[in-house]
Amino acid sequence: MPALDLLIRGGTALTLTDDRPRIQPAVIGIRDGLITLLEEGSATESRSDLSAAETLHAAGTIILPGLVNTHTHLPMTLFRGLADDLPLMDWLNHHIFPAEARHIHPDTVYAGSLLALAEMILSGTTTFCDGYFYEERVAQAALDAGMRGIVAEGFLDPPPPQAPDTPAQVRRAERFLARWQSISPLVTPALFLHSPYTCSPASLTAVKDVARHHGALCCIHVAETREEAAIIRKRYGTTPVRHLHRLGVLDDKTLAVHVNWVDEEEMTILRDCGAAVSHCPESSMKLAAGIAPVPALLARGIPVGLGTDGCASNNDLDLFGEMDTAAKLHKIQLDDPTVMDAQTVLGMATRGGARCLGLDDRIGTLSLGSAADLIIVELKNKPHLTPLYNPWSQLVYAASGADVATVIINGRIVLRDRRLVTIDLSAVIADVERIADRIRSS
Repeated sequence: MPALDLLIRGGTALTLTDDRPRIQPAVIGIRDGLITLLEEGSATESRSDLSAAETLHAAGTIILPGLVNTHTHLPMTLFRGLADDLPLMDWLNHHIFPAEARHIHPDTVYAGSLLALAEMILSGTTTFCDGYFYEERVAQAALDAGMRGIVAEGFLDPPPPQAPDTPAQVRRAERFLARWQSISPLVTPALFLHSPYTCSPASLTAVKDVARHHGALCCIHVAETREEAAIIRKRYGTTPVRHLHRLGVLDDKTLAVHVNWVDEEEMTILRDCGAAVSHCPESSMKLAAGIAPVPALLARGIPVGLGTDGCASNNDLDLFGEMDTAAKLHKIQLDDPTVMDAQTVLGMATRGGARCLGLDDRIGTLSLGSAADLIIVELKNKPHLTPLYNPWSQLVYAASGADVATVIINGRIVLRDRRLVTIDLSAVIADVERIADRIRSS
């Protein structure tokens, strides 16, 4: 029997670890979904026991941990480009919420999720954190695609004068977490509260209590827009972060998404509660929602990861583009070209994202014993990637998702030479086009 399931030889490995950040040329061995060998090529030349079921020759590439997308609404690929160039509240209330009411059901959620998973794999993402409705269908799509994900069942109160059915919300949250907690190591269940302005205090505390009882992550949009801050101040006499803090919603199992409008004290609250932040710069820029103070959050030791948000507000799921945007946005905002350097931003897209999701003991770095979630970026014959001086800068400022040649998740190749292995892309696109025809006709 071969000693390894997969052996990767050659290339420059960026481990995203502090002790050995760069290995060149790299030799990586994978067995049973884990990295069991990580050495420089010269250290293994005399070894005769390195047999593997398959060997990949990766000379002329960069190998790095798979990217971690900390905030998505995968089924919203169905609404890509449906309502662009609008303010958030107009976009949500007059376009997205009505479209969801008409067209979102389990079958469309599954189809939209598969399309999103294909897009993410093709652009080097190996782990995602999704928040939506009918999330069991997102979970099933992830299993079918062989992708790692945090799948968070969504909660949103009906508009007044209807009152939320809090006991029903609690039962739904309990059922979802119980159903998916032990299905697969690839899928981790969580809960998603839409926002402080669309969920009542009763709903926020009740759903959070369920998450806390199960030790599950709870995700929530927080302080996304100036308008949201005004709504919360009018209703509750305070700001979104302070409101959630008073309710006891913030803790080390809270992922606060966006966090564009916060002051110094609120950042301290987030730090002291142990909350993490998902930064979605492209979505926030497109909706003119605001700019999260990411350098200040990082300086306080708050975990920050990168997210794309949904395709209806971004409009893509390419984390390479998100890295480039994140780096440049904060440089121009702070008038400082040294902030958000390439290594910091790449760290946010890998081990930083893993830390936000509570998965940093498994993913986010290339290290012995970690899950074999990694991507191989092809450099050869690429004008925009030639010459190579600094691999971190090349990935953040020059590469795109289209440069990813191979994707491995949990030791399994899911993208080989730019071809999806686990998803029938033609069938998925045809299915989504049929759904889009119905959306257009309505």
